[in-house]
Amino acid sequence: MMAVRHAAHQPLPVLINRQGGSAAAAGATIKADVEAAFRDVGLSAEVELVDGAAISAALERLHARTIVIGGGDGTLGAAASVLIAARRTTLGILPLGTHNHFARQLGIPADLPGAVRMLKQGRRRRVDVGMVNGHVFLNNASIGFYPSLVRSREHEQYRRGLPKWTANMPAAWAALRRLRHHRLRVEIGGAEHWVRTPLLFVGNNLYSLDGGRIGEREALDRGELSLFAVAGRSRLGALWFGLRLLAGRADLEADFAVAQTCRALTVHAHSPQIHVALDGEVQCLKSPLRFEIRPGALEVIADAKS
Repeated sequence: MMAVRHAAHQPLPVLINRQGGSAAAAGATIKADVEAAFRDVGLSAEVELVDGAAISAALERLHARTIVIGGGDGTLGAAASVLIAARRTTLGILPLGTHNHFARQLGIPADLPGAVRMLKQGRRRRVDVGMVNGHVFLNNASIGFYPSLVRSREHEQYRRGLPKWTANMPAAWAALRRLRHHRLRVEIGGAEHWVRTPLLFVGNNLYSLDGGRIGEREALDRGELSLFAVAGRSRLGALWFGLRLLAGRADLEADFAVAQTCRALTVHAHSPQIHVALDGEVQCLKSPLRFEIRPGALEVIADAKS
């Protein structure tokens, strides 16, 4: 890790997804709030509010040693794709989305003043990223139930005007009612696994299944993917599995058709295209899906202890 040094006279470029959870809730004051938080720690910021879909294009015209992105996991994933190509640019993070899993994993405070202090006091470190068919994911990619839930949630948000958190409940119920199993051929290191699964999950490094630590990772720099293909089951069985998983009582042998770590894998689907959730953003990708880990591909500013 390297200590962060910013030139006091040079403003840090800050791009904020105005449609992100916290940023959208703050409304018109978010730009002034961010500028004030930077001043409070002796830094200056050149803040620009953009729509989520415009983050990549906005990044491509910036050239700086450090660029700060304000948004959630999907926004950070889109930014990472551009910054990885830039190679010498470090990603600073303001967790202004809804879930902010990646920022939390890096030990970045959830509050704006704390996150800005981290930009000044944190350390530069390199972390792995996952790739599938050329697309970046910082947390995970999944097929099946979760992409269906996300699409249902977006429908509920549009139809009823619900915030993301509130829309999750009716969306989860709708996705469970439509639960279907995908027949997939998974290739890992020359071995083939034929699976029938309602959910195939690929994580950037190893995700914990222990009680109280579901969704957490011990490291982001071990150069591995974690694969979990949930065993086929009925709707009631899927609900019972979900409850046991949340309680940390999942059984690796009984609950998963495949559960292992690897550096790369290929997933073949019967359909020529398949919906995949990448850090909570659903995309339609062509089969086969070729997953790989890119060790140390992204430099970030993080808590020195993360």
